[in-house]
Amino acid sequence: MFNDASYSGPSGLPHPEADAQFYRDVPQRRLIAWLFDAVIIGTLALLILIGTLGFAAFILPLVLVALSFVYRVFMLQTASATIGMRLVGIELRDRRGLKFDRKTAIAHTLLYTIATILFPLQILSCYLMYSGRYGQGLHDMALGTTAINSPANY
Repeated sequence: MFNDASYSGPSGLPHPEADAQFYRDVPQRRLIAWLFDAVIIGTLALLILIGTLGFAAFILPLVLVALSFVYRVFMLQTASATIGMRLVGIELRDRRGLKFDRKTAIAHTLLYTIATILFPLQILSCYLMYSGRYGQGLHDMALGTTAINSPANY
């Protein structure tokens, strides 16, 4: 069985057929996690708007991008999952099957942010998550990362 240190599959990640439980319903859970995270980021942005007496509204898109970036990097480097991901029981792993370090968290968030800003890339990314063996989006494929059901649940 897969665990943080001992899994030795060919890519370091659980095999999609041999360890299918790690990938079961992950794309749907990623969507639900994304919605939770959007609410968290939106709430933080609202607090910033209130705290700046509405002046942040003039640069709201920049505030949202910066807030999302900082939130995701912080959460991914500390837990390899955002709060939304933790609530639905998934986490991200690098190509070796390990939790994210700071460098991987920054790279993953940067590529995710670019794909989100260039919306057609995000649509393609979502399609790939639902159709691929490892459930990887474009940013995951570029880095060799993927989301799995948390090993603690198995």
